[in-house]
Amino acid sequence: MPEVTISIGGRGFDVACQEGEQPFLETAARLLDAEAQILAEQMGRMPELRMLLMAGLMLADKTAGLEDEVAELAGKLASQEALIEELRARAAEPGPLSDDMAVRLEALASRAEALAD
Repeated sequence: MPEVTISIGGRGFDVACQEGEQPFLETAARLLDAEAQILAEQMGRMPELRMLLMAGLMLADKTAGLEDEVAELAGKLASQEALIEELRARAAEPGPLSDDMAVRLEALASRAEALAD
């Protein structure tokens, strides 16, 4: 099991992970570190446990906001897909004939009957 050293808030942590998960762990660590850096700039030095807790909560808040946004967009997408299906169904239905089309079809029918006679 590989062990990766990550840096969060200027502190190093050795973390074990499954083979092949190192890039994901490093990406997650960079996100957590970015939040920890913001905390360090705003509040100065703080105990490691508090820094990790606060940085994690900040990421959780961002994640919750993104989940809400995704849910809203999924609702809009479903609405648009339903509208598309409705328009497709309408396009497949025969519509009422315009007066001009009815007159032309009647004239064609009369000519066809005349030719048949």
